[in-house]
Parts: sequence; C-alpha cells; structure tokens
Amino acid sequence: MSTALAGRLALVTGAGRGIGAAVATALVEQGARVLATDLDPAGVRALAGKHGDRITPRPLDVTDPAAVEALVTEAEQDLGPLDIAVNVAGILRSSPVAHLTDADWAATFAVNTNGVLHVSRAVARRMAERGRGSIVTVASNAAGIPRTGMAAYAASKAAAVMFTKCLGLELAARGVRCNTVSPGSTLTDMQRALWTADEESAARHVVEGDLATHRTGIPLGRIADPADVADAVVFLVSDRARHITMHDLYVDGGATLRA
Repeated sequence: MSTALAGRLALVTGAGRGIGAAVATALVEQGARVLATDLDPAGVRALAGKHGDRITPRPLDVTDPAAVEALVTEAEQDLGPLDIAVNVAGILRSSPVAHLTDADWAATFAVNTNGVLHVSRAVARRMAERGRGSIVTVASNAAGIPRTGMAAYAASKAAAVMFTKCLGLELAARGVRCNTVSPGSTLTDMQRALWTADEESAARHVVEGDLATHRTGIPLGRIADPADVADAVVFLVSDRARHITMHDLYVDGGATLRA
C-alpha cells in the first residue's frame, strides 16, 4: 500500500460497484480513508468488508440535496475534514430522442448533473474555507461527441463537465482543484446492459466500431477496466497533479479521436 494520500479523507459517490468501487479501492490503496456512498447500501457494505476501517459505507441519494448536506455535515463531524470528493454516481437511459420520455430525461439529469451539483456544492464550501481540496467528476466521452440513442446521457454529462470547470475557476484562488475524467466504454454493469449479444461478441463490436451508428472503434484495441479510470482519478486528486485544474481527462483508448 502506498502512502501518497495518507491522512486524507475522500467522499466517493456511486461506490457500490463498477468505476465507483474501483475508485474507492484505489484511494484506499494510496493510503486515504474513504466515505463510500451509494443509493444501494449493499455494495458499499461489501466493499467496506474488504478494507476494514479504511472505508466507511453510507447510503446516499445524490438527487436529494438535504440528504447530501446532512451526510457531508456528519462526515466532517465524525470522520474529519473532507480533502477529496469524487462524483461517480450515474445512470444511463438509452433511447432515440423521438421516443425519449420526460421521466427518463429528468431522471438522467437528476443523478448525472444535479447530483454532481449537490455533492460538489456541499464539499466545495468547506474546502474553500480551509484553502485546500480536490473534486473530480467522472463524466463520459459521450459528453464530447454525439452518440445515437444517448442524447440524455450525453447532455447530462456535458453539463456536469462544464459545471465542474466553472466550479474550478471559482475555487482556484482558494486552493481547491476541480477536474473531470471522461471514460469511454468500460467493463461495468452499465456497459453490459447495452449489449444484446454475448460478452465476447459485444466487446469485439465495441472495439471494432459501428458505421451504422456512426461510432468509431477503440484504437488501443481493448475496452477499459474500471481500474483504468480509477488510476486517472487518483492521479488528479494527488499532489502530482497540484498544478492541474479545470481539466477534462479522456480515458477512452483514443475512441473519440480527440486532439
């Protein structure tokens, strides 16, 4: 175990599985203590069982601003000042725009955008008063390139990216850094829910690309593991990134052909 983040306390949302669980684990491996939250508490309880007192599990609905504020207040009183916050909680409701329901649009923004606001606002105020801290929002490469059937998801993630950049600008003089990590296709339950074929065939289809949906493949030839995204998050919250803020780091194997 590294000690790069020793003595620091991190809040991670959506930590019950997938990228969130990988982020929480990676932070612990760097010496941090983690307040791991998720709407479904079972996942974060299981995660805490693997890491003992390094992880404190708590249920949290990021769409509820009062619940977020209460949790952050409790954490600062019982665990200590939050040094790191990572917004990972997210949902995906895929649909062509012509058939996209108001309910799916609203639910997507409630978690992916409003949730980022609620958590970031609660921790940013306290971090700014102390003159230090790091906030990372896990967005998506879909925020920077159109995707068929993913208008709500892409728009919500694009909003979260720009919100985080604006927050970073406002907090820069107070010593708080705000960045985003934008993954591409990653082996998570969310990714697998989009697949209709067996995993091997579906993964190969993603890597090769799909002309019918105007989607490029992945130049590096593999789908990301959640740990690949977690490593990027750990870098951005560490002192090695002390002069980086308002940055959007793509972790997509080159899929967006982004300059």
